[in-house]
Amino acid sequence: MIHVFAGPTLSRPEPLLTAPQVRSRPPVRHGDLFPESVPDGDTAVIIDGLYHQAPALRHKEIIAAMARGVRVIGAASIGALRAAELAPYGMRGIGTIYRGYAVGALCGDDEVAVGQAPDGQEESLTWPLVNLRYILKTATARGIVGPEQADVLLEALREVYYPQRTRAAVRAVSRTCGEEQFDRWLTERRRRNPHFGDLKRAEALSAVRAALRSPHRGAPAEEPPVWRTVHFQRWSNTFARSRVDGLDLATEDRLIYQQAFAPEFTRTWTAYLEHRSLRPQHGPGLPLGARLQQVTGQGGSLAAHQVFHPAIDLRDEETVALLLAEETPEDRQAVARYAEALNRVRRSVAGFSTAAVCDDLTGRTLRQIWRCPAGDFDTVASARGLVSGARAVEAAKRLMPGFMDERTEAAR
Repeated sequence: MIHVFAGPTLSRPEPLLTAPQVRSRPPVRHGDLFPESVPDGDTAVIIDGLYHQAPALRHKEIIAAMARGVRVIGAASIGALRAAELAPYGMRGIGTIYRGYAVGALCGDDEVAVGQAPDGQEESLTWPLVNLRYILKTATARGIVGPEQADVLLEALREVYYPQRTRAAVRAVSRTCGEEQFDRWLTERRRRNPHFGDLKRAEALSAVRAALRSPHRGAPAEEPPVWRTVHFQRWSNTFARSRVDGLDLATEDRLIYQQAFAPEFTRTWTAYLEHRSLRPQHGPGLPLGARLQQVTGQGGSLAAHQVFHPAIDLRDEETVALLLAEETPEDRQAVARYAEALNRVRRSVAGFSTAAVCDDLTGRTLRQIWRCPAGDFDTVASARGLVSGARAVEAAKRLMPGFMDERTEAAR
């Protein structure tokens, strides 16, 4: 399957996007290249992406997708920019805009950026500089403007902030610079062909055609030696989801629920640490006790959970099976209720985030559930894989709206 992330450079009704093997997608954003969205071995053609309205696609998400065997092609807009940056890692760029970024002839994001309607309509309201460059080059070749006048006009247009670079702004700048002939010529050409001068659109179509012409074999790109950071692991975990018992649940929510509420999760966490210790790819391949002794010495008094705080990969099936080994259908139902309670608060309270949940209330709630005094809070949190009391509070904040709803309901 070829996933084409575009809008407004290419619109949904574009005939090329209706091919059976093409799936037309909205502009790419953070999280869109994880396996739930683009399966292993597929092709992703990145044209447009969001960055003001939503978190932008990270570079390491692209690298991670290529490591899974996804072919990633970029062109025209943010796709061209990312391809120029990630060509050494296997991303393929297409078109003159990509080549301009690759050789340094184009530098700024505003070269391809456009303003869009705030109501979610994927329609461009402004003109990107790359299109204006192309139009001015064409006008110069046809004697409409001279080379020096074209440079002056381009610099004047560059001074206009990209969300304000509308057709009316282009007309006003042209007339201010004394280029009425250019304005009349451009108006006439656009009247005859609404896509005249739209270099971004032409190169986006070229990228889709290139994907259609050459079937992808699904072989993973060679990974660079180091790129999986703690930050990447957090992003990846945030977007990991699973469908169980007919419920679409965030795997991270399921784990935090177990860490907070499962009576025997300390035993589960110890079993997980033992599992990791025995696997050579995560450590020396030793039993947990032997590894602990190796690290702390013969007289060490620290427990394993106080020494080892591994980064958890919630896309690893074996890891998830171990950590959720004691999860019940009732637990999953509760996770779904708590997620809905959190979403309900987000919808009803403008600007709400879990950071707004009271730290003291969350900490007291966890200590009550775990039946531990304040002085033991860090130790118990660590034994449940939450590292410290402060980290446990941050993780559990997402559970508080649902938990408080249940308390209120029980009190009635």
